[in-house]
Formats: sequence, C-alpha cells, structure tokens
Amino acid sequence: MRALIQRVSSASVTVEDSIVGQIAKGVLVLLGITNEDTEKDLDYLVDKITNLRIFPEGEKEFDLSLLDIEGQVLAVSQFTLYADTRKGRRPSFVDAAKPEFAKEMYEKFVAKLKETGLKVETGTFQAMMNVESINEGPVTLWLDSKAEGTKN
Repeated sequence: MRALIQRVSSASVTVEDSIVGQIAKGVLVLLGITNEDTEKDLDYLVDKITNLRIFPEGEKEFDLSLLDIEGQVLAVSQFTLYADTRKGRRPSFVDAAKPEFAKEMYEKFVAKLKETGLKVETGTFQAMMNVESINEGPVTLWLDSKAEGTKN
C-alpha cells in the first residue's frame, strides 16, 4: 500500500462540478492499493499518517502530528501510484489492485482513520475527480507499507 501525503492548509475534491470532500488544515492522502495488501498495511499507514510529526510548533518545523493539531484528512483513492513506467511510453497498472478489492481496502482505510477521531473526508471511488490543495511548506511525503525497514 502506498500513500502520497501532503501537509495542506486546505484541500478539496470535486466530481462533476460538485465538491464531494473538503478539509481545512491537515493532510491530503492519495492512496494506492495493490492486490497483496493486508490489514497490517492499513494499520501501518493509518498509524504513520496520524502520528508523523510534520506540523510546526514555534520555531520547530516538524514537531507536531496530525493528532496533536486535531487536523483533518482528505483521502483519495489513486491507483496510478502503482503505475509501472519502465517500458514504453504508456504506464502499466498491472500492480494496482482490482477495483473490488481496492474499494474494500480504501473503505477500511477511511474507517480506520475515522476511528482516530479526526475529521475525514473522501473523494468518490473510481470517479474522475479534480483535486485541489494548498500544499503547506511545501511538505510532501511518500509512504510505502512494503518498503524496507517498515514494521509490518
């Protein structure tokens, strides 16, 4: 499971000219799911995202977590995080999870985030979405639950 997270002062997602999810200060999470992902991957990413110290306090740029500031989360499913661009000019998405499994895991991810007590908004699964954000810092981090050194 992969997540691209951005520290934002605001973010929103629009589907067919209607805002379906909108947050103030917090993180925008673009979530990619592969067929091998498990509940451990979900737990790892939820813990990492909510506890990473990526928010400023005074002079310290990276001192507070999303939980510390009671920030908000906009979670958007993003199968393209599993694009393979090594061959040719068109990306391959064979490593991305099949839609049924991806939707189930995405919904579990969102549910686990909500269990933390944070405000969580979402995009619309499999819809063409326009995502807008004001990346604060800018701070953008890549998380991979299968990366070497992760505790799964």
